[in-house]
Amino acid sequence: MAGLTTGGPNVDVSLLYDINGLARHAPAAVDRTIALVGEYGLPLAMVLLVLWCWRGARKQDGPAAIEAFTALVWAPLAAGIALLVNVPLREFVARPRPFHQHEGLEVLVSGKGGDFSFVSDHATLTMALAVGIFIANRRLGLIGIGLALVQGLCRVYMGVHYPTDVIGGLALGTAVVLLLAPLAMALLAPVVRAVAGSARVGWIVRAKGHGVPRPLDLPHAQTPPGGHPRENDLAA
Repeated sequence: MAGLTTGGPNVDVSLLYDINGLARHAPAAVDRTIALVGEYGLPLAMVLLVLWCWRGARKQDGPAAIEAFTALVWAPLAAGIALLVNVPLREFVARPRPFHQHEGLEVLVSGKGGDFSFVSDHATLTMALAVGIFIANRRLGLIGIGLALVQGLCRVYMGVHYPTDVIGGLALGTAVVLLLAPLAMALLAPVVRAVAGSARVGWIVRAKGHGVPRPLDLPHAQTPPGGHPRENDLAA
């Protein structure tokens, strides 16, 4: 599988040189900024987007809050699972970093020479979080997916991944979230509902005044002071 990238000129390598070549002509400050954003900034932005989505989910009522919060719990769990899946995948494919195979690349970060390239952990992580957010909130999810695409572009610009490394990471993150979502949501929903119903920690799921309806909240037949239901109550 290591031969995946060692062939002659192809679209993957051509795109790598085209995108990474922009770094050679860009000002040094721009390269440093993109390297910082691509390494740390965009993953942090995705975490902040999850928190922002959680803030809005808490203001929803009842079942909607439960469903949205469950999706937000699943998002980081799915991202973690996707990264774990990538560990044996990277070892199996054993694709060297592009700067080991091709000369003339502008590598903007150090410390990437000791591991393999396919698939991109950064692309996997950001896309898994983005798709998880999309399940909870489509508008914020689309923003997250856009950030994940930018993340992938940055990794190629930085010279540490091929375009197909990024595509593979985006696909892996999406697949793990969507394929396991039905089972995960079914398992997590009762736990989230129990938390929502707690007097101590219910605020995590729902904001004050946005409670989760319970059977005890249903209206009961009114009983007059004498202790016996009125006739019209019994007739109803």
